[in-house]
Amino acid sequence: MSVPDVRTPGPLDRLRDRLRLPADWRTRFRPQAPDGLSSRLFLLTVLFTLVVEALILGPNAASFHERWLLDRLQAAELASVGVEALPYNAVDEKTADQLLRIGGVSAVAISDQGVMRQLLRAPNLPRTPDFIDLRRKNSGARLVDPVRTLFAPADRSIRVRAAPRYRSGDFIDVVAPAEPLKQELQAFLLNSLLVSLLISAVAGGLLYAGLAFLVLRPLRRVTRSIEGFAADPNAAADPPSDRHDEIGRVERELARMQEEVRLSLRSRSRLVALGEAVAKINHDLRNMLTSAQIASDRLADSADPQVAKALPRLERALGRAAALTRNVLDYGKSEEPAPVLDRLALAPAVAAAAEDAGLEATGVKLVKAIPARFVVHADGDQLHRILVNLMRNARQAIEGDASRAGRRKGAALGSVLIEAEIQADWSVIRVIDDGPGIPLRLSERLFEPFVSGAGADGTGLGLTISRELAAAHGGELRLVETGPTGTTFELRLPGQA
Repeated sequence: MSVPDVRTPGPLDRLRDRLRLPADWRTRFRPQAPDGLSSRLFLLTVLFTLVVEALILGPNAASFHERWLLDRLQAAELASVGVEALPYNAVDEKTADQLLRIGGVSAVAISDQGVMRQLLRAPNLPRTPDFIDLRRKNSGARLVDPVRTLFAPADRSIRVRAAPRYRSGDFIDVVAPAEPLKQELQAFLLNSLLVSLLISAVAGGLLYAGLAFLVLRPLRRVTRSIEGFAADPNAAADPPSDRHDEIGRVERELARMQEEVRLSLRSRSRLVALGEAVAKINHDLRNMLTSAQIASDRLADSADPQVAKALPRLERALGRAAALTRNVLDYGKSEEPAPVLDRLALAPAVAAAAEDAGLEATGVKLVKAIPARFVVHADGDQLHRILVNLMRNARQAIEGDASRAGRRKGAALGSVLIEAEIQADWSVIRVIDDGPGIPLRLSERLFEPFVSGAGADGTGLGLTISRELAAAHGGELRLVETGPTGTTFELRLPGQA
């Protein structure tokens, strides 16, 4: 049997009960690391300021330390020159010692031509003095010497050697106590630290304010725009600024992407609505087509030659319509079956598509430039739909051209030329019209769903479906050129016959 864990309440638990704090008060009130960009920028500014302080104070302390030692050397050297310049026994030994000690040193020695003369004998020292040779320029040692002086004991002494300036000789040695240097170095560092901190604080504050104004505030605006767009894509957004730097480019690109997403959402809504509408009418439409097929079967018994001539075209149209009702639009694309490839003569297929597209000799006429017995590998029904879409769009563009409205009744308004050729392993079919062309704003997005240049009568799905059918064949449909003199589409199908 397990023994329950019974823990004796500690002082913190009793304090929690007295203050009526929640059980998870330690986690809830634990200080969190700053996660905002402004707080991180502030911490980086403080850190960089401290680094700059260290870079400034280190060389300054080394210079002060070396200058202080040089001052003691020069004072001792001047005193020794004065003592030796007087006549013999003009200054007693006690007075000479006092003159030499004025420079703050406890021992002075001169080396001249290899002979060492001690002008002021050092007293008994508790420890060996640290030796510093100022004749050698060592940057590392110059930076370390002030640190050693700051943390040295009070009875430390320094033996300094340098070349003489006011007398002849090889070098001059002095021994000076380090405690006065330590006190003056501490005072110098404190004053330098306060001044440099003030300067660094002002510079860091100005830098932080500048970055906050130039970077943080625009980024907050961009962040609010993204959050607002995520909450409501259709809400009005603030226009991007006219800045020419990287932040201005980010704002403009963000506004452009948001607009593209809005257009995509609208297209999706229209596709969803279209799918629902097609799903509702699909059943009724199939019933209507069944009735029409029954009526066409009855017309087959008619002896009227006009009926017999139009009946095959009617049957083909009803068959294709019945097949299409079995493929409902779903999210902007038709669930098309895989193409069943066959060898098809192109000229008859073009003629049949021209009839369904409404091309006539008295309106927009068909012109064929197809080699004899030109055959393609394609699905007959899907190729027919591609050609009908391209020809119908060309006819509507020509009929909608206002400059052709005054033509004589019965005369041709324009023409649609069909060309075909073999290029390597491709069968190339071009549909060329002499219409007014496609506006530039539409030509760049012509194959997108619901982008139509046919006015209110177009759904904007014909070219989208045609391109998908061409891609299902392993080919492609593209806009070759467009302009005031006409438009050219090119259909490329793999394989040649």
